[in-house]
Amino acid sequence: MRSPGLPLRPRQMLDRSGFRLIANPRVMRAQAYAGDGRAEVLSLAALADAKREITSWHGYKPTPLRALSKLAAASGIGSILYKDEGERFGIGSFKALGGAFAVLRLLQRHILAGKQMQVCAQDLSAGRYADLVSTITVTCASDGNHGRSVAWGAHIFGCRCVIYLPDVVSQGRSRAIEGYGAEVRRVAGTFDDAVRQAAADAAAHGWHVIPDTSAGGSTEAPRDVMQGYGLIIDEALEQTRTMPSHVFAQAGVGGFAAAICAYLWERFGGERPCFVVVEPDTADCFLRSAEAGKPTAVQGVLHTIMGGLACGEPSPLAWAVLGPGADAFATVGDGAASECMRLLAQGRFGDEPIVAGESAVAGLACALVACADAAARRRLRLGEESHILVLGTEGATDVETYRAIVGRAPGDVLALRRAG
Repeated sequence: MRSPGLPLRPRQMLDRSGFRLIANPRVMRAQAYAGDGRAEVLSLAALADAKREITSWHGYKPTPLRALSKLAAASGIGSILYKDEGERFGIGSFKALGGAFAVLRLLQRHILAGKQMQVCAQDLSAGRYADLVSTITVTCASDGNHGRSVAWGAHIFGCRCVIYLPDVVSQGRSRAIEGYGAEVRRVAGTFDDAVRQAAADAAAHGWHVIPDTSAGGSTEAPRDVMQGYGLIIDEALEQTRTMPSHVFAQAGVGGFAAAICAYLWERFGGERPCFVVVEPDTADCFLRSAEAGKPTAVQGVLHTIMGGLACGEPSPLAWAVLGPGADAFATVGDGAASECMRLLAQGRFGDEPIVAGESAVAGLACALVACADAAARRRLRLGEESHILVLGTEGATDVETYRAIVGRAPGDVLALRRAG
C-alpha cells in the first residue's frame, strides 16, 4: 500500500452503521500471481481471448469512466473514478460480460463436440446452428442481474433458459428476465437455496447450469463468467492515465471481485493498488472467511437492499484469489448504500448526476465512510494523493426500487446530467 499524506478527517457523508474494516492477515503482496493454481482460474491470457470475443458482439462499447472530482475533494483525497456499468449492452449491468459469455462458451463447446466446428457469436446470433442450439436449456440461480445476463445470452444465441430466483427478489427484476423469453421459477429461501434447486432440477432434466459461483462443485462455467468480468478493469485502466492507489470492489459470491483482483495482481504484482473487498453487513461471508482463514458461510435470510450482493456462501474459485490477494475486507450497511445512491443521483458537491443501483454503490459507499473514519483512513493509508477506483456495477435495474430509494425516476436523473 502507498503512504500519502493524511489530512484532517473530512465530515461523515454517509451512515456508518454496519461499517467494519479488517486488514487481511494472509495477503500475499510479494508473491507472483500464478502460484497455487490461480492462473488456471483466471489469467490475462484467457482474458485476451474473452476480450476478442466480447468486443466483437453487436452493441459493444466501453462503459464510461466518470470522474467525481468534487466528491473526492470533499473526502480529502486526490480523485475518485467511477466505472459506470449502467450502460453495458443495454441490460444495465456488468453481468452482461459474465453470464452471456459463459452461455456462448457452453454452446461453442457443444457445437464443436456435435459438428466438429469452431463457431463465433455471430454464427449463433444469426441462427446458423439453431438445429442443435435450440435443444439446449441453460439455467442458473440469481438475485436478479446474473439471471438477466444468462437469459439475455440465451435469447441472442438461441437456446432455452430457466432462471431460479429467491422469493425476496423483486417483481421488477423478475419481469426483466422474463422479457428475454426465459422461464422464471421462484424458490422459498435464500440465494443459496436457489442455487441448490437449480442444480437439482438441471440434473433431473439434463439442463446446463451457468452459475456465477463454484460452491456447488462446478468450475468451467464459473471460470467463464469470471473471466468476462475482467474486461471491466481492462477498459478502466485504458481510460485513465492515473494509476489507482486503491480499488474498492463489492462481492456477492465473489466472482466479480476476484476477476478485478486477479487482473491487478497478475499485471502489476506487488505494485498493484490496495484492493478492498466490500459486502453488505448482513451478508459478509468474505469478511468472515478472512477472519477464519477459510471459506465461511453466513446462515439464514440475508436482508439487505443490496440484493445482488445478498450471498451467504463464498465461491471457492473466488476465495482462491481473494483470500491471498485482497488487502482488506469491509462491510457497509443499507443506510450508507441508499444515501450513496441519492448522493450520486443529486450530483452532490457539483459532480454530474449518476444513476446507480443498490448493488452498484457498495464500493463507493465503503470508500466514503473509510475516508471519514480516522482509523480506517490510517489503516488504508488514504490521503490527498490517493486515487480511488470504484466499479459501479449496475444502473437502475429495478426501476421501482430505485425510485423508492432515490425519490426520482432514473430518467429524471439522466435529464439532470444532460442539462448540466
